[in-house]
Amino acid sequence: MRPMRFGLLLIDDFAMMSYAAIVEPFRAANVLSGRTLYRWRHLSIGPAAARASNGAQIIVDGPLDAAADLDALFLFAAGNPSAFRDETTFAALRRLAAHGVELIGISGGPYLLARAGLLDGREATIHWEHQPAFAEAFPDVVLKRALYVADGRLVTCAGGIAGLDLAVSMITRDHGAALGSAVGEWHIRTQPREGSGPQRMALPARYQVWNPRVLRVLDRMERNVADPLSSTVLAAGEGISVRQLERLFLHHMQAGVGETYRAIRLARALTLLRETSLGIAEIGLACGFGSPAHFSRAFHQRHGFSPRDARKSPPVSG
Repeated sequence: MRPMRFGLLLIDDFAMMSYAAIVEPFRAANVLSGRTLYRWRHLSIGPAAARASNGAQIIVDGPLDAAADLDALFLFAAGNPSAFRDETTFAALRRLAAHGVELIGISGGPYLLARAGLLDGREATIHWEHQPAFAEAFPDVVLKRALYVADGRLVTCAGGIAGLDLAVSMITRDHGAALGSAVGEWHIRTQPREGSGPQRMALPARYQVWNPRVLRVLDRMERNVADPLSSTVLAAGEGISVRQLERLFLHHMQAGVGETYRAIRLARALTLLRETSLGIAEIGLACGFGSPAHFSRAFHQRHGFSPRDARKSPPVSG
């Protein structure tokens, strides 16, 4: 049986963690099996080296155009993948898909598949920081809050260490559970994670709060950023008064209902500023602020710098 041949398309500012989490399990599969089960080539769309978000550079074997006889292609993109608009790359992806090559978008990589028109009507996932903007840009994609999603020969993965889970599942698919488990143990993976697993910690762990009423309200806040719910509506949903809800938040969150909700909306705004090309006014509206001036004041008060300055700081998605 011949080795599986895949390409690693590295878009500048790709996340090194996502890259390593994919390629290292396949290297381990070769070592542990004593056979060359997988071969790969590094590809780019520009110079002879691709730059990771941490400044490291990886020498590539050639451009995407020169890739031939691939069984699969991994697409690595992070930073602000929504700004990637290279039509030559999109055309190449469509050709590869038409020839039955498995296309696998990692972290921000699903943006490239979506821009190429390959994800319309299909299930997909993407790193949680990209999800709000991705859902708005591609309403025809069935977006899942999952570690990885396979829809036929199109696969999407949230990135980070979720790549390890995806790689182990592919090795298991190709060569059986024994080798898949051995690769997982090689990388100190003590518990398997299904592709449908959550990307983020549960609300109690993220907020360090365990009161069920507060958690339900926090969940409603996170789900209603563009059109914030009033304290009256939030309290009524729990069958308590606004005063009771306020006391719960002051006790468990050390902040009032309005302050907590504003912090959630402004955290979403910071993500959109760093991860998308949406205008500042658009982002303010998407986060529930009625005017650009109100948004800018609230943002600066919360983060200590302006929305415009936020665009200058690098994104951190995996």
